[in-house]
Amino acid sequence: MTSKLRWRRVLVKLSGEALMGSQDFGIDPETVDRVAKEIAEAVRLGAQVGVVVGGGNIFRGVAVAAKGGNRVTGDHLGMLATVMNSLTLADALRRFGVQARVLSAVPVPSICETFTQRGADRYMEDGDVIVFAGGTGNPFFTTDSGAALRAAEMRCDAFLKGTSVDGVYSDDPKTNADAERYETLTPQEVLERDLKVMDATAIALARDNAIPVIVFSIRTPGALVDVMNGEGRYTVIEG
Repeated sequence: MTSKLRWRRVLVKLSGEALMGSQDFGIDPETVDRVAKEIAEAVRLGAQVGVVVGGGNIFRGVAVAAKGGNRVTGDHLGMLATVMNSLTLADALRRFGVQARVLSAVPVPSICETFTQRGADRYMEDGDVIVFAGGTGNPFFTTDSGAALRAAEMRCDAFLKGTSVDGVYSDDPKTNADAERYETLTPQEVLERDLKVMDATAIALARDNAIPVIVFSIRTPGALVDVMNGEGRYTVIEG
């Protein structure tokens, strides 16, 4: 069934922290299973899904640089953390009956396939969920930028960014009760207002390829499928 879907081919971006659940570090199996189950439901509705998972629940390259370490080495370690998260999510998806493939921008052939655009496109057409690991394969780029790049390469209808809040706010709503929530924004407004939804490179990539960015709460059970159906609470960045 595809008639209800607002967007058919999507790139879902999950932060590594989203996989921690209520933990302070690492991977919470219950949270991974819940997210995988929602992705599986979207696939059964007829969606073609790619996923990018960050690595911040395990390692952050910028943290190394902040303490005087080598940023390139730190980012390489962060890329490996995304491979770990991607393998975990793919395994959960398979348990829910979905064919999932991990494609890494950093070659680790004994563990998973190396990303190619043509290969990923073929898998998505076949109905497989592609979990894109390794960011862009280059240091100094965030996984948000990697997700926007993959969304453009895969010609996605939308870039769905799962966060800990239900949209884009003028300030952190967890610390500022008066923060304004936006229903819609243009990429230019995001940049001009310095809204911390994602980095400028990711916003520019989505804008230049006419891909709407949908910001929603991945912590809200059922939110992903609601968004796919054009329901629920989220902010749309496009224009």
